[in-house]
Amino acid sequence: MTTPETKPAVVLFDGMCNFCSSSVNFIIDRDPRGRFQFAALQSEAGRALLASHGRTVDERALDTLIVVDGGRLFDRSTAALRIARQLRGAWRLFAVFFLVPRPLRDVVYSFIARRRYRWFGTRDACRVPTPELRARFLT
Repeated sequence: MTTPETKPAVVLFDGMCNFCSSSVNFIIDRDPRGRFQFAALQSEAGRALLASHGRTVDERALDTLIVVDGGRLFDRSTAALRIARQLRGAWRLFAVFFLVPRPLRDVVYSFIARRRYRWFGTRDACRVPTPELRARFLT
């Protein structure tokens, strides 16, 4: 029987953003246990998951990394840090930033999020996973 604690966490990301798609690749490379699944915010699965938590895909949602884990939704810097502490290697050490108050962490997050298209560009379409990674992407 699957419980919220044993289900993979779902990372919702802007599928049109090069930085976000690269971040998904980064997570996959450091998540050999397959702890995370992925869905673009623009996808049907992404919209449905957001709706199940009372959120919609609007302008603010698209510049927000979201993680649904254990039946709870986390966004912005909290989502990024929850991901980092589950990754292989020294990335777990980023969890120390949970000691920084969320409003301060989110200022840095927002600074990067507002500039990500300008710095890293966009795609014309959402990422299409390779056949071996397809099971980790919700559609």
